Amino acid sequence: MSLEKELKRANIELKEYQIKNLETFIQKLKEWSRVHNITRIKEDKKIIENIVDSLIPTTFIQKPKNMVDIGTGAGFPGLILAIAWDDIDITLSEPINKRASFLRYIATMLNLKNVEIFRDRVERIKDKKFELITSRAVTDTKLLLNLTKDISMPTTKYLFYKGSGVLEELDSSIKEKFNIIIKNRGKR
Repeated sequence: MSLEKELKRANIELKEYQIKNLETFIQKLKEWSRVHNITRIKEDKKIIENIVDSLIPTTFIQKPKNMVDIGTGAGFPGLILAIAWDDIDITLSEPINKRASFLRYIATMLNLKNVEIFRDRVERIKDKKFELITSRAVTDTKLLLNLTKDISMPTTKYLFYKGSGVLEELDSSIKEKFNIIIKNRGKR
């Protein structure tokens, strides 16, 4: 499975240097995971699938001026979006030290000047507001919305990478109050 081929298949357009950065990310993620157990995802095919999943929103949402990714973990989706959207400010909130260290290492290695690593829980971010708030597999949607209330604005968009049960997590009052993007990418 080729990264470039899978990006093309998903209609994701990146510059050559961004694809090279993603290829470096794949290599370094595997290296760090062997030693530090950054993620259970170890095969190229699965890593590429997660990269493509992380980048799918670039095909249908307007690029924000800034964003925060909650619980970035091994870099999905926040670091991957930072590679694609290298002209916006991106905060990666990751409380686990070994993962935050990995994110800092990759951001430095790839010279991602648009990335700030916040090694703590998202609710401890102060004096910042974000146009886009993303999260993948962190907690239920209601709790995510509550945890981010102090860093959002009325126009903030929420992009939570969730399974099909996301709609069951939300009642109608929450759907009306927040600007939630719901998009099912379908089967691979």
